[in-house]
Amino acid sequence: MQLPNDISATVARALAEDIGTGDVTAGLIPAEKQASATVISREDAVLCGVAWFDEVFRQLDPAVQIEWQQRDGVRVAANALLCTLRGSARSILSGERAALNFLQTLSATATATRRYVDLVAHTACRILDTRKTLPGLRTAQKYAVLCGGGTNHRMGLYDRVLIKENHIVAAGSITAAIQQARALHPGILVEVETENLQELAEATAARADIIMLDEYSLADMREAVRVTAGKIPLEASGGVSPETLVAIAETGVDFVSIGGITKHVWAVDLSMRFTA
Repeated sequence: MQLPNDISATVARALAEDIGTGDVTAGLIPAEKQASATVISREDAVLCGVAWFDEVFRQLDPAVQIEWQQRDGVRVAANALLCTLRGSARSILSGERAALNFLQTLSATATATRRYVDLVAHTACRILDTRKTLPGLRTAQKYAVLCGGGTNHRMGLYDRVLIKENHIVAAGSITAAIQQARALHPGILVEVETENLQELAEATAARADIIMLDEYSLADMREAVRVTAGKIPLEASGGVSPETLVAIAETGVDFVSIGGITKHVWAVDLSMRFTA
């Protein structure tokens, strides 16, 4: 998995908002004081965010040494040692929160993604993310989805046409919207959101590259799979939860998109502790 190219800028923003003009509390510690610290996971998780954690201390104090026992994408158990830090006590204290924020949040996305991926492992269905990411963390959370075994959907509004209900109303029809997309953006994938089998038929006839099945019943999903016969990839969306996912995947759809893996994240419980 390739790391995003904006890690340095993302970390710089996080440090600026946290430290501002200076860490007045860490300043109470003598400048020459050295320290060691450990980071552990207090719950089972899929780890993600090592590069962001490292970048925090690279920007604050490159002399801080970090030794990792785990890597991105691996499952870690409760009480597992993740890494050890050695260096200036002031630097470790100043970077602690920003570094843990990245590690906790990105691990949360990776962990949530893995939960869904595991549920459909017996099918060919793949789990997709959405644009429902935390502001400023789009590329980081997309990377975390990959660490959890998921698949990235479009990165933003610029790399795939996704024609949704309001676009269809404004354009006049699904066919008109697809034709305009082909004219303006040749070579870019065109996906269309449909709400029923009639719209599915129109999107198929207009040669959409991918068709989204929004809030379809299971019976209609199965029918959509039957009539498209593998010729057009199908993405199910809406009403997806751990309780509904398996039945959706077993209809034969190619993808299920889940906004919750990036927007409904519950930070993984991690802890940094100084050692003697």
